[in-house]
Amino acid sequence: MSDASERSPLLSNHRAERDETQQVIESTPLLSTAATTLRYDGQTDGDASHDADPTSMTGRSSGPVSSKASKSKRIRWPSVIAVIVLSLFAVAVVVLGFVVPSAVEEYAKQAAVLEPTDLSLVSITAEGVRVRIQANFRLDAQRVPDGRVRSIGKTVGWLIGEIKTGPTRINVYLPQKNDMLLGTAAVPPLSVSITAGQNNAIDIVADLIPGEAESIRTIANEWLQGRLKTVQLRGQADVQLTAGSKLPHMPKYNITSLNVRDDPLPGHEGKTIAVEVSILTFNEYPISLDVPELAFEVLVPGCTAAAPSILVAAATTNAIAVRAHSDVIVDVRGSLVQLPDSLTRPCPDSDSSPLDMLFEKYLGGKPATVFVRGQKQPVAEVPGWIIELLSSITVPVALPGRPLDNLLREFSLSDVSFDMPDPAADPEDPRSKPRVSGTIVATAELPAELDLTLNVTGVRANSDVFYRGRKLGELKLKKWQKATSTQLPKKTGQHAALLKIQARINNAPVDVTNPNVLTDIIQSILFGKDVILGIKALVDAKVQTVLGDLMIKAIPAEGKFPIKPPEGGFLHSAVPEVSIMKVTNTTSTTLSFDALVNVTNPTLYSAHIPFISVHIESNGTTIGEVHAKKLNIRQGRNTNLVVSATWNPEMGGKEGLQRGRDVISQYLSGFNTSFIVRTHRGTIPTLPLLGEALAQLNITLPAPRFACSDGAGSDKNNPEGPCFIRDATFHLLSSTATFTLVSPLRDTTIFIDNVDATALYNHSEPLGRIRYYLPFAAPPGASTTPKLPVEWSFDSIGYGKLRDALGGRMKVDAKADVGVRIGQWTERVWYIGKGIGASVRL
Repeated sequence: MSDASERSPLLSNHRAERDETQQVIESTPLLSTAATTLRYDGQTDGDASHDADPTSMTGRSSGPVSSKASKSKRIRWPSVIAVIVLSLFAVAVVVLGFVVPSAVEEYAKQAAVLEPTDLSLVSITAEGVRVRIQANFRLDAQRVPDGRVRSIGKTVGWLIGEIKTGPTRINVYLPQKNDMLLGTAAVPPLSVSITAGQNNAIDIVADLIPGEAESIRTIANEWLQGRLKTVQLRGQADVQLTAGSKLPHMPKYNITSLNVRDDPLPGHEGKTIAVEVSILTFNEYPISLDVPELAFEVLVPGCTAAAPSILVAAATTNAIAVRAHSDVIVDVRGSLVQLPDSLTRPCPDSDSSPLDMLFEKYLGGKPATVFVRGQKQPVAEVPGWIIELLSSITVPVALPGRPLDNLLREFSLSDVSFDMPDPAADPEDPRSKPRVSGTIVATAELPAELDLTLNVTGVRANSDVFYRGRKLGELKLKKWQKATSTQLPKKTGQHAALLKIQARINNAPVDVTNPNVLTDIIQSILFGKDVILGIKALVDAKVQTVLGDLMIKAIPAEGKFPIKPPEGGFLHSAVPEVSIMKVTNTTSTTLSFDALVNVTNPTLYSAHIPFISVHIESNGTTIGEVHAKKLNIRQGRNTNLVVSATWNPEMGGKEGLQRGRDVISQYLSGFNTSFIVRTHRGTIPTLPLLGEALAQLNITLPAPRFACSDGAGSDKNNPEGPCFIRDATFHLLSSTATFTLVSPLRDTTIFIDNVDATALYNHSEPLGRIRYYLPFAAPPGASTTPKLPVEWSFDSIGYGKLRDALGGRMKVDAKADVGVRIGQWTERVWYIGKGIGASVRL
């Protein structure tokens, strides 16, 4: 040691200093004894002993300078280190016990990525199912937005590296549903790396056991109704786990085939309706399983959403093979044995039944919803827990609507008759509106998927009638009309069966909503143009099926109804002829009379007219009115129709008086006289707007030809001429002439007050002139006038021809001004006659 000191004097000096230090340290030990413990008065327990012990005092005073220096300059490092370690330990406890766990939990929630790659059914057990689950699991730190949480999570994952679990039984609860037990999963041991970004391929076989049926039913129904997008799950095993799961959406499906047919009912004489449906959907999830045959019930919604659904059919599915990311085909077979009364019974405060509402949507092209749920009856090879589970879940199935836009292939209306409004009927009475009757024959194309025996026994409908795209009016059949139907066999190349329906409609009221359209229709018919009416209707039908009678409402139907006008036009064929005319009243300017009219109806339709009134015009001037009551117009020839008329030129003012005089003169002279028949607001009293609209038509009719009251008709030598003057006789010696008159009035005498006439030969050569101012009568039938004096034109060529015809006959013409009187009515008319047969006597 001395050698070392000599070689290294610095070490030697250092050691000396260290020895002194050790002496000081040894004199003040680190841990004080009981003798140095403070008492309650501030003194230590050793103060008294030190005072009494001289040895001790000597020892303490032996180095007073060095002892004081040590206390003031030296730091007690062991104490400092101890305090620091204890502080760090406390901080670590706080961090590891409170901060890190919450951060790690948050990190695990946000960074966890689970990507299922395959889920397949291994087997069905008595308690549940055994499934094989394949998935990829990793922690993706980039999904964590909080940098602090992300750093802590990555650090903990790096430190731990991998976690392993033994066989675990996990109970899954629904926190949102009062912690109802959803199910239990028995999971085998797992080893998972929790290092950030490290992928774990998981391939396990787990046993899944359903929990409370009520919880499954609640979740399933809310999901099916679209009210549940995500669900909170809480897993309880050795540790508490809480996670939020996004539920998959309801897969889309397509009904690829549907077949409905009559089938014999096993063990019974009756039949049932069998339904076969094929459904195609796509499994977009990594799930594979084999579903055994299952039995279901099909229900129809009740009257309201709160009303219980109505069981209508039983159905079974075939075994279904579900493969990941592949099409899935489901074949369903069902049968309807009978229709419940609650299905066809009208709902409260409504005239529609649940079946009506279902058909209304389906036939209207809208999705019709039915419900499907599992049957409670046991099914072979299906565990009871599956049956119980499926029977507690109701799945809504939307049947895609099938609009029957092309239901009617052919449509015709025969034996048609029209009834015009009755002015005496109450406004609410159907008789106050136009009505139509006829036989409807329609051919309906049944949907290709229907192979049923159907018989239509009654129909009613609300129809809209159109002409050239414009609505004419509405045809409403509120009462059931008897109908019959015949199913036509399918022809080669025909996809659907046809149903021929025949129905007789009686007095169906027609509401004309657009009189202008009716005006166009009538005008087209009058002038011989084809008219095609379009009909759009909602039809209610009573149908007999193998299950009983059904009433199907609101079947959309559309067709066309052609109206074939008579060849050459209506006006050419429907010229009226007056057979008998009777004067009923007269005034100084008016004549009222009744007439029996014969007319030919060239159309295929008949009509009943309670009342009609039209104005008679000539050259735009009203000169009279014609009206009729209770007319029945049949097809073909109609005779002795009672028509009333009033001759009243004053309706046209001063111009009307002159025009009326000219019209009578032209008519009596045998001219081609025509009248314009024009409607007015009073034409059909209950439909003033219709009469006003039809007034736009100029319906021109030739003046009716009178059948002569003696029954002899017109002059055989001039059949087209008037029959008022039948013939004449000239007496040369007495210079007189007599005429045979035929009155068209059967019960009224016509008086001729005065005559100023000129007889002509060859239209221009005068024979003589008659001026007679005494009245004479022309009674009903044929009569002879008094001998009227004649002033001969002796120097004319005509008179020479007259002498040459002595003892024979000749044709003469005449021009005259005649004063005519019937009752109180008087008028002065002019007359031009041609080709009057005259006998020449001495």
